[in-house]
Amino acid sequence: MSGLKLDINTTEPLVMHIDLNSCFAIIEQQANRLLRGKPVGVAAYDTPRGFVIASSYEAKAMGVKLGVNVAQARLLCPGIVIMTPDPPKYREAHRRFKDVLLKYTDDVTPKSIDEFVMHLENSPLFKQGMTVKSIGYQIKDGIYQSLGEAVTVNVGIGPNRFLAKLAAGLHKPNGLDLIDHKNLRDTYESLDLLDLPGINTRYKRRLEAHGIKTPLQFLDADEEYLRKRVFKSIVGQQWYMRLRGHEPDRREFGRKTIGHQHAIAKQTSDPEELNKILMKLAEKTGRRLRKNNLYAGGISLWMGFASNHRLWSITGSNAFTDQRTGWHHGEKVGSRLYATHDIFAHAKRLLESAKVVEPVRIISVTTFDLHKWDPEQLDIFGNERGYLAARRISDALDTVNNRYGEFTVTPANMMDMNGTIIDRVAFGNIKDME
Repeated sequence: MSGLKLDINTTEPLVMHIDLNSCFAIIEQQANRLLRGKPVGVAAYDTPRGFVIASSYEAKAMGVKLGVNVAQARLLCPGIVIMTPDPPKYREAHRRFKDVLLKYTDDVTPKSIDEFVMHLENSPLFKQGMTVKSIGYQIKDGIYQSLGEAVTVNVGIGPNRFLAKLAAGLHKPNGLDLIDHKNLRDTYESLDLLDLPGINTRYKRRLEAHGIKTPLQFLDADEEYLRKRVFKSIVGQQWYMRLRGHEPDRREFGRKTIGHQHAIAKQTSDPEELNKILMKLAEKTGRRLRKNNLYAGGISLWMGFASNHRLWSITGSNAFTDQRTGWHHGEKVGSRLYATHDIFAHAKRLLESAKVVEPVRIISVTTFDLHKWDPEQLDIFGNERGYLAARRISDALDTVNNRYGEFTVTPANMMDMNGTIIDRVAFGNIKDME
């Protein structure tokens, strides 16, 4: 089979990547004028071991990066203001962000809570003679007007999604850059392999082991060599295409799992406490399933333990497995998982199969094998099936909670759990906001 031969894409760059700078931290600075100009860190918890999930540029300049804990952040930057997440505020910013972009095209794809991709070939403004760069500057001004003067974005423009994202990262913060066939080689010449979106240290080592040490060498590599020798899969062909400005990435995948995870502030191995947390995870997971009109055919439970000591747990085959850092098991079930009590019952059964001899530091419930809920028929006597009745009860409870606040109506064993599992928004968790 001969290798694919592609020249560099010379079409007009009409893909735009917009990235909100230091998302959570800058939104906090916008909301509170007293925080502007000060180092700000947003951490999952404000305890010393809580991890920083976003930092302002003032904090980044002092070395406070994603993943350092609060204690380390205070050492690096003694005057830092540590805040815990405010998800409703971030969701509102995401909504306003998207509304601005939809004024220019309806082909807008959220990639995370703080970044979007736009395809402008059908934009009415572009058809009216505006340049893609002028549209980019208009978008920056629109975000300034809609989200506030403290909020800035990077805009990248390219012939495909990869080069648009690369351009968006060239001059942070508040940059606007365009990469096309005219400046492609010059751009690559100024970069390291790790500057390319999607290239991590593992990929860099693999490329270097095959004699590819710079982005320019990566660009000039033969497609067949990348596919058969370097990546040994279709991934090599995809990199060959995206480096040249062609599009292998414009496809969207359906949702495969829905779940919820919780880091336990007071680590515990007490079954009663774990069951309470499990119930709340089941409720949050169930509400997300129901919001998307989905049911699941499988469920998994994962626990991370406080230490790396050797632990033994029962698997589904009654064998024992050495689990040094945690325990995980998932399985298909013989019913539709939709109602909270059904999700909890199966999660609890998985929990009971694990031998927990160390405190649990993190726990997650995930449902998989997702399906749209198809209309159900009544039986010949006109009676509803049990799980259809359970669905209607669950939907009614969700309606109450949606109107009066989450967990207004709760199972009895969640009565004393206010604040135990806090509302969170992950950077990539945007499907439920669309």
